[in-house]
Amino acid sequence: MSGQHDAGQRVEVLRAGSLTTVQDLGRPGWAHLGVPRSGALDPYALRLANRLVGNPESAAALETTMTGCTVRLHRAGTVAVTGAPAVLRVGGRAVDTGGPVAVPAGAVVELGAARQGVRTYLAVAGGITVEPVLGSRATDTLSGLGPAPLVDGDTLPVGPVTAGPAPVDFLPHVPPPAELDLRVRFGPRQDWFTPEAVGTLLGTAYTIGSMSNRVGARLAGAALPRAVTGELPSEGVVLGAVQVPADGQPLIFLADHPTTGGYPVIAVLDNVVPLAQARPGTIVRFHGPVAGPIARP
Repeated sequence: MSGQHDAGQRVEVLRAGSLTTVQDLGRPGWAHLGVPRSGALDPYALRLANRLVGNPESAAALETTMTGCTVRLHRAGTVAVTGAPAVLRVGGRAVDTGGPVAVPAGAVVELGAARQGVRTYLAVAGGITVEPVLGSRATDTLSGLGPAPLVDGDTLPVGPVTAGPAPVDFLPHVPPPAELDLRVRFGPRQDWFTPEAVGTLLGTAYTIGSMSNRVGARLAGAALPRAVTGELPSEGVVLGAVQVPADGQPLIFLADHPTTGGYPVIAVLDNVVPLAQARPGTIVRFHGPVAGPIARP
């Protein structure tokens, strides 16, 4: 990921953390070719970080997972941190997050572990300008499209600064709730499950498991019994689909989900964004349905 714009701003990765990826708003419109949207799991945080440094909202930034990252800016620039709160140090000095931060040339930017939530966003004025794939610079961890997850020693190109930082004094942080209420619409394979399964989905609490990632949030709780025990031919799945594998435990598909799957989908979430900052152990309750069934693919 090095080599572009050598005469301009560059971001050198000193510590990549557990999973740091380049993310923008994704690549919509390619599902018919088997390519999911991908992009930032918390698009609101990404948009905000970009606005704070004067970037277009669609610019690419860094999405860190739990453990933060450490980078060095080769030229003086501006950064902003949003999403899961974490300690930010520039040149060894702690600075406030939630607003634009001036970074001297060569200074080390240390983003610590998330104190709450899961994913923190680090935007750099000018935006990360790795080579786009199908119109997006987003890392898709399932398909492998876009740049690979960052490793120590990577160097990322940064585009030209087109606007000044936002005039912000203070940005309040709303901590993620310990319990999520998620609305669903039923289908397209609700009829593959018993009426008791539908009641169980809506009437019991689940917890987010430790194996959750950008592909999906794995839930633990009461199993959902099936009325149809046969094999389901692989069919299209969408963002927010609540798929039920053979063990009966629901799996909610997130940004890097596959575009087809062979397990029945009992319902689809109305909004997946709250799951972006939900740590393992977070309680999930389903409510619904909102108006209208989900059509079968």
